Amino acid sequence: MKDYQLGEFEEIVLLTVGILNNVAYSIGIKDEIESRLSRTVSMGALHTALKRMEDKDYLRSYAGEATEERVGRPRRYFEITALGKKALQHAKATREQLWAAIPDTIWQAKLMGI
Repeated sequence: MKDYQLGEFEEIVLLTVGILNNVAYSIGIKDEIESRLSRTVSMGALHTALKRMEDKDYLRSYAGEATEERVGRPRRYFEITALGKKALQHAKATREQLWAAIPDTIWQAKLMGI
């Protein structure tokens, strides 16, 4: 199902939006990924991924309330769409199938050099 293909970073971002649920905005998404995965995320890469997934209809964004701390600019919040949920389910099912297909002998064999 090519329609539901996600890149690794897209999958991570979608999962993180799901984790944050109703409070998923760019800085929060960035901080959550960095704290959970010990992985540095650039705002440019994150905004590009968010835009790309909005274009694919995996995410929808909306403006929150304007605040004084943001000089009257509202935060942009993100939520997963029905299509985004299908894409995540497809990614999970695909990974589970691949993991299940690995022969047990792979895990029982002594790893070389380790």
